[in-house]
Amino acid sequence: MNDTVKDQPILECIGVSQIFKDAETIIPVLDNIDFRVEQGQSIAIMGASGAGKSTFLQLLGGLDNPTTGKVILKGLDFSNMNTKTKSEARNKYLGFVYQFHHLLPEFSALENVMMPLLIAKMNKKKAKLKALELLKKVGLQDRTSHRPAQLSGGERQRTAIARALVANPACILADEPTGNLDESTASAVMDLILELNQQQNNGMIVVTHDKALANKMDKIYELKGGHLVLLS
Repeated sequence: MNDTVKDQPILECIGVSQIFKDAETIIPVLDNIDFRVEQGQSIAIMGASGAGKSTFLQLLGGLDNPTTGKVILKGLDFSNMNTKTKSEARNKYLGFVYQFHHLLPEFSALENVMMPLLIAKMNKKKAKLKALELLKKVGLQDRTSHRPAQLSGGERQRTAIARALVANPACILADEPTGNLDESTASAVMDLILELNQQQNNGMIVVTHDKALANKMDKIYELKGGHLVLLS
């Protein structure tokens, strides 16, 4: 996979629609959406429950294919990739943060953060040093050997953030990343994501119900009636 030229967006979708079928019922979720995120840009996507925000994020992350249209990551068309190539592109260019941390329970915080680097075939010693550096940045240098069950909710989410950022992805996709945290912890975790995002100059797309969080982004969109509307 070759990196694309610098003036192309990190991630874009062109004419993306998504229709689900339930028995005889056709349910349109997304309708002919054009969207792009540039390097270093942070974008919030808001909308009512059931509006299709998580569906849209899954399409952007290549975890599902649109009914029509295409999603392009660093110049690579997800719809033209086989499963293996798509997985490699996701691991190389994208970092995912979810409402639930999805850490592997049998592994330590350090091992969880190392995982994307090991999947990318990085030398284990180098992967460990890089993972330790990220865990230090998220304030978990004293918790590296702890398994998820031994960490607080905020610590688990910070570990998940370190895992998402450890390979310095081109773009972060975050789905309600602070949804399971109390207000104080949520604010601290989001500030941390933004700080690291600025340091690494990634693109970032955050699906959220939290207006205070959305207001920290460069742009805010609302997903409504299958369309993306720019709010600010």
